[in-house]
Amino acid sequence: MVQMESSTISEPSTTDFDYDSQSILCERNMILDTFATTILYCLVLLLSLVGNSLVLWVLVKYESLESLTNIFILNLCLSDLMFSWLLPVWILAYHQGWVLGDFLCKFLSMIFSISLYSSIFFLTIMTIHRYLSVVNPISTLGVSTLRCRVLIVTAVWAASILSSIPEAIFHEVISLECDYFETQGFLASVYQHNIFFLISMGIVLFCNIQILRTLLRSRSKQRHRTVRLIFTVVMAYFFSWAPYNLLLFLQTLLKINVIQSCEVILRLDFAMIICKNLAFSHCCFNPVLYVFVGVKFRKHLKNLLRQVWLCREQISSSSPYLRSPGAFTYEGPSFY
Repeated sequence: MVQMESSTISEPSTTDFDYDSQSILCERNMILDTFATTILYCLVLLLSLVGNSLVLWVLVKYESLESLTNIFILNLCLSDLMFSWLLPVWILAYHQGWVLGDFLCKFLSMIFSISLYSSIFFLTIMTIHRYLSVVNPISTLGVSTLRCRVLIVTAVWAASILSSIPEAIFHEVISLECDYFETQGFLASVYQHNIFFLISMGIVLFCNIQILRTLLRSRSKQRHRTVRLIFTVVMAYFFSWAPYNLLLFLQTLLKINVIQSCEVILRLDFAMIICKNLAFSHCCFNPVLYVFVGVKFRKHLKNLLRQVWLCREQISSSSPYLRSPGAFTYEGPSFY
């Protein structure tokens, strides 16, 4: 979303300024950065596609989609997959420049923004729902109806789309770069994302503090496990994106020439690469967190893998070329 092309494609935020006579010292070799970023994005794409697809499979096959929490997790997976499918485009742009035309520049910039805003909104609402379920369970009795679920999900996606429209308006292809065509557009986009992020972080911190206070008086292990999963997913999101948001804000100071020191520019540029890659890797974090933190999800995943393994064994046993009549019959792996 914010700074997609500026930091992901060509890093113009650190090369478009009117530096002093020593500006050549502010330039750095992008070859190593491009190579490392390409390898990282390919790895993130693979892990995200496999991990989020497994989460969707487990949710649809084993879990009840009448649960609002499961609906939120499903939509978070869709947001992560939407983000992941854009990574090959950024890789291509790193090496070839933007060759996909002005329409796709605007459209994909908007899709990028939608995926990030929807993640922020769904994580925030998921935390609010968990807060109400733990602190005041009676208040959530009516939110599990089909109509309510549809309204909440539709409202979140609609808000994400509306918030992302400026990305399509202010982006265009400039010298083989899909970038903001005016500084005001970049500043407005960064400030909007920063504001949403700070509001969301404030709500999440408040809700989690209240949840923890309530859990100190509760002995329910089931409730503890559910809240622990939600808490871990939300915190992983904010620790991934908070440094990136901070660097985006600092880059607005570069845009308006508040920061002009060449040394500071190079340091911010290097920090931006690290924070950006960390933030963009978040789309493959959630499935890992579900496995290591979510006991219920881990159990479902084991059952799913067991079924796949047994189906493979049945296919092997039915083939006379793969199994002799007196061969040992495999009963399936022991996961417990």
